Amino acid sequence: MNLVVAALVGLLFALGLGLAGMTQPARVLGFLEFRDPALLLTMGGATAVTLLGFPRVLRRERPVFAWRFWLPTRSDIDRPLLFGAALFGLGWGLVGLCPGPALTALAGGDPLVWLFVAAMFAGMALQARRG
Repeated sequence: MNLVVAALVGLLFALGLGLAGMTQPARVLGFLEFRDPALLLTMGGATAVTLLGFPRVLRRERPVFAWRFWLPTRSDIDRPLLFGAALFGLGWGLVGLCPGPALTALAGGDPLVWLFVAAMFAGMALQARRG
């Protein structure tokens, strides 16, 4: 059942990314250049839902499809976190894609998106080897 729920949530997320235009690098870059406010409204809506819904969900004893909540236990800001955030922002600003929208955009068949995703997975493999 967990796999089915995860797949449905993933499909819903992909649909939301597509409807919001976050799979279109030109649209994302327009947002980052302050030319297109649509993504700001999308992120604002998602933030509002999270701020209102998260406390309500956490009042439950446990999630619906898991035996406990899996929440972060660390709150410190260290060098790897800052480096990763900077690298993510740099990639997002240069290309207009981040991992979720890139995977969703694969369905469009753009060779540059496929190249981006291949490079993304190569970076993940290198990081995993580094340990």
